Amino acid sequence: MASVNTNYGAMVALQQLNSTNKDLETVQSRINTGLKVSSAKDNGAIYAIAQGMRSDVAGFGVVKESLDRASSTVDVAVAAGEAISDLLIDMKEKALSASDESLTATQRSAFNEDFKALRDQITTIVSNAEFNGVNLINGSTNGINALADADGTSVITTVDENLSLGGSIVTLAATASLSSAGVASAAVSTIETSLENLNQALARLGTGSKALSVHSDFVTKLSDVTEAGIGNLVDADLAKESAKLQALQTKQQLGVQALSIANSSAGIALSFFR
Repeated sequence: MASVNTNYGAMVALQQLNSTNKDLETVQSRINTGLKVSSAKDNGAIYAIAQGMRSDVAGFGVVKESLDRASSTVDVAVAAGEAISDLLIDMKEKALSASDESLTATQRSAFNEDFKALRDQITTIVSNAEFNGVNLINGSTNGINALADADGTSVITTVDENLSLGGSIVTLAATASLSSAGVASAAVSTIETSLENLNQALARLGTGSKALSVHSDFVTKLSDVTEAGIGNLVDADLAKESAKLQALQTKQQLGVQALSIANSSAGIALSFFR
């Protein structure tokens, strides 16, 4: 039946064309953004999962920065401890030489001056072994904490090692000198004990530095894997979308033609009155 009031064919053609245009907009959006899920309306569940994972990736960045700061602080402490160890070895040599009773007072005084210069250098190193305001070898802090996970509930702690003269590790007094052969001999024993203690402290600091480095590498890999997981969830397959774009553009053109044909069918009614 021909009717000028109702053109069902045109309605169907228009519905199909609108559907094609909607699909075309979706494909164009995916090509423009590179994402198949760019907002919650695309896929609410996937978008929520991806946002949670993006939050983790952002947290991993903060964790990496925290680990790097802590690692640098510990590395400074290790370098300072190694320098102190070398100084103690030199001081032991001076003390051993000064313990020789055959030395004259002048000769022993020369060794003593060298000894005190090395002693004072240890104090200088201890006071300057600081990074980002934290010194792990002068007794000013109990240790340093680095974030270990993206939600901040776990930390990696590296405890301090007080390497100040006259402490529990470097037991040699801050005023130590080689005033006599007997005092120099006692200093040799004290320095040997200090070296043993210092080596143990350096081992602990080295272990702490290694732990921070290993965890930093792990966090970097975990962040990369998480980002890849986000991509698997939301990234568009551009090759596939390109093929769909070509097909939809052709379908759109055909839809316009179909709508044009359907609209022209109403003109048939005019032929009945010629």
